Amino acid sequence: QGFFDIPVDHLYGSAVFVDAIRHIHIDNLLIVAPDMGSIKRARAYASKLGCGLAVIDKRRAQANQSEVMNIIGDVKGKNVILVDDMADTAGTLVNAAVALHERGALEVRAACTHGIFSGQALERIAHSDIVEFLVTDTIYHDPKLLHEKITTISVAPGFADAIRRIYTDDSISTLFTE
Repeated sequence: QGFFDIPVDHLYGSAVFVDAIRHIHIDNLLIVAPDMGSIKRARAYASKLGCGLAVIDKRRAQANQSEVMNIIGDVKGKNVILVDDMADTAGTLVNAAVALHERGALEVRAACTHGIFSGQALERIAHSDIVEFLVTDTIYHDPKLLHEKITTISVAPGFADAIRRIYTDDSISTLFTE
């Protein structure tokens, strides 16, 4: 798709995150899109988890810096999970956590498929209002360097299942449905 002239299948991290979130048993759960570009993803999580949705309207002052502008939706008294595709400097998610707490959210978690964690990202997360940061292992990080707030979830079983299904000519679409 795009640059390839062979079939390509997109594998999403949402399946492992939804399963992990269900095992946490969070009351008053609310999924939050940290920016307008994450709304579709956040809506899918909220639908699968049977909970509400809020959106943060923000703008970037410059590359790798974000400023939270407005929260669309009621977060007061909610335990929220910010869902995003990647965390580079983690500034967006950390700033979002501050804004969510200021507006009455109880606990703030984050779920991010690709943890790039450049610059001071790990330190920023360690000192943030985020109580738990779920990330997949699509990018390796030495566990000794990760703060206890960071929970790494393996995508290997899902990838292995997808490879098996492709090899046996089975559909992989059922990987993305419940």
